[in-house]
Amino acid sequence: MDLRKLKTLIDLVAESDIAELEVTEGEGKVRIVKSSAMPQHQMMMQPQYMQQAMPAAAAPVAAVPVAAVVPEGHIVKSPMVGTFYRSASPGSAPFADIGKSVNEGDTLCIIEAMKLLNEIESDFSGTIKQILVENGQPVEYGQPLFIIG
Repeated sequence: MDLRKLKTLIDLVAESDIAELEVTEGEGKVRIVKSSAMPQHQMMMQPQYMQQAMPAAAAPVAAVPVAAVVPEGHIVKSPMVGTFYRSASPGSAPFADIGKSVNEGDTLCIIEAMKLLNEIESDFSGTIKQILVENGQPVEYGQPLFIIG
């Protein structure tokens, strides 16, 4: 995310009544928190690929990158923007669970985009090590969904 976009977001948060804003763009995330909404002694821990910026009314703006943790294994990324679903219907079993073996071509999840349900298939054979998205959560293009080892 370029600095002009970041400055615009910081200004929007500073001028509005919201206490914090989180934006995801590609593999980067930015979280902006008003300093008056958080005690000075509190420290926030951010997951991988996140940055934190806390503007004050007249204080300089600081963007602090957080060290990225590189997961081991093959990362399956979202091929589209939409809503992530682990199963075909609310009552059915999920397509993939942590520890389950999958083969190339097996369905891992569904992403709903514009009222169409798109099955996302594994492009790698192995065991599901991590599921990085919650059921019903919106996902972005290129966002990591699964780690297969």
